[in-house]
Amino acid sequence: MTLLQNLESRLSRALENVLGEPCAANMTPAADLRFGDYQSNSAMVLAKKQKTNPRALAEQIMAAVEIDGLATAKIDGPGFLNFTILPEAYAAHAERLLGDPRLGAPEPGKGKTVVVDFSAPNVAKPMHVGHIRSTIIGDSLCRIARFLGFEVIADNHIGDWGTQFGMILHGWKTTLDHTALEADPISELVRVYRGVNAAAKDDPAVLETCKAELVKLQAGDPENLAIWQQCIDVSKAGLQKIYGILDVSFDHWLGESFYNGMLPGLVYEFLEKGLARESDGAVCVFSDGAKPAEQDPFLVHKENGWTDNPAIIRKADGGFLYATTDLATIRYRIEEWNADEIWYVVGMPQQLHFRQIFEAAARWGKTCDFRHIAFGSILGEDRKMMKTRSGDNVGLVELLDEARARAAAIIGEKSAHLSPEEAAEVADIVGIGAVKFAELSQNRLTDYVFAWDRMLALQGDTAPYLQYSHVRIRSIFRKLDADFSAKDAKLTLSAPEEIHLARLLARFGEVLPLVLEDHRPNLLANYLLELARAFHSFFEACPVLKSVEPMKSSRLALCELSSRVLEKGLGLLGIRCPERM
Repeated sequence: MTLLQNLESRLSRALENVLGEPCAANMTPAADLRFGDYQSNSAMVLAKKQKTNPRALAEQIMAAVEIDGLATAKIDGPGFLNFTILPEAYAAHAERLLGDPRLGAPEPGKGKTVVVDFSAPNVAKPMHVGHIRSTIIGDSLCRIARFLGFEVIADNHIGDWGTQFGMILHGWKTTLDHTALEADPISELVRVYRGVNAAAKDDPAVLETCKAELVKLQAGDPENLAIWQQCIDVSKAGLQKIYGILDVSFDHWLGESFYNGMLPGLVYEFLEKGLARESDGAVCVFSDGAKPAEQDPFLVHKENGWTDNPAIIRKADGGFLYATTDLATIRYRIEEWNADEIWYVVGMPQQLHFRQIFEAAARWGKTCDFRHIAFGSILGEDRKMMKTRSGDNVGLVELLDEARARAAAIIGEKSAHLSPEEAAEVADIVGIGAVKFAELSQNRLTDYVFAWDRMLALQGDTAPYLQYSHVRIRSIFRKLDADFSAKDAKLTLSAPEEIHLARLLARFGEVLPLVLEDHRPNLLANYLLELARAFHSFFEACPVLKSVEPMKSSRLALCELSSRVLEKGLGLLGIRCPERM
């Protein structure tokens, strides 16, 4: 139980005693420590319902709440209930955390299954900088959800079926360089695709040939299916290398092709149940009038008022769209995986698409907690969309190689004590961690500037700063004459810096559930920065190795707990901690 939960429980009992009926307390960490550690507006909220004076009700509650040995309390303003945790209570809580592998984190997801749909690149195309956000945000949410008790199914819904394959099939048969394919499969497939695409623009006959190849593929032509499967296999191998560098994994890779055979029956069912109807030869899902126009994803406001904005699930030529595949995917995830929640980590431009899909699924009777976890764009230092000089998207492999190279240069300059092998490993950990933290420390809904110097700095709001903080703590223990065990340590907190560090260590289990309330890993990233700053303040003000017992063991225990929380918190963001830097 966190300190916040403990206080909420005690306050809830006091409210029930005062009001004579069960009543859940509302409590949050105080925004200003001058007023205490935690604050509740329950007296003011309940006074309004009870039609009584909030200050008078607050005094009744304070008289009833049992917080001896845990906190002191006072009333501020019109009826705010403010609580300050006692130093001895923080010390006792820190001792409990040292024996808790979960570091005080609850398991609110126990018994729930969540499917996380993220990354989802197109095969036969290189991953680029635009894939960073979905891949890194999605992976961190999977890690945090698992830690909080959810059964997590990570699904890479790759784009492995579509019109581009007609061009790739034609190019494979006419211009493919098999030697180049073996050396660099993705680059060769991209070259083939671009060549055919350019030819198709100049020659209508080439375009028709590509369309014919696609029709043969969709009809199950053995030769085209075999080529398509080879494209998938070499693409997956290339993608796995990138995911290996990023330390990202998936439970499934069920791409668009997996659902292809389900689409005709799905459209028939939508027509049969009156969920969709034909319009100009296409099959569409229209507004059913159940929602106000402003909230209806199947209506759009134009000059002449609200008009239809349907979701097409079968084109007039018989082809299917993303909407059809996504609906089939929802049914599969609910019926086969028993999903309670499905999270889609996909960019903001797809907001309307998901609003329509979620609404159509709900009408279809597919009940689930659907979440579109949207995000903004990555900008270059010129504050424009990040591109290469030729105007192409920056390749993800090239970006990660650059991160490791820049980190290696910094490590080589500042860490001459490391062996070449150790320096190379640290450079990988620091470089990849810097890219991840630059992403995860941002509010996902905002655009952010990708700035190398800032993200790799050892000072400031960066992964290297946090990794260095962890390394600095571990170096303390290397200086000890004997191994230190925090298992039986007794903590006493007197200095303000000790109390504040213990305060922040206690907040770890409170912050993590908040991350999943709105799927914001930046809350954890910002917490870790605050914790690291508190540790450095503690370390500067409170001698550790030069202090005498029992103070020395108490401070070493605080150091140990700080190390564990930093390492676990960074790990939940997908970032490793080196032992030395």
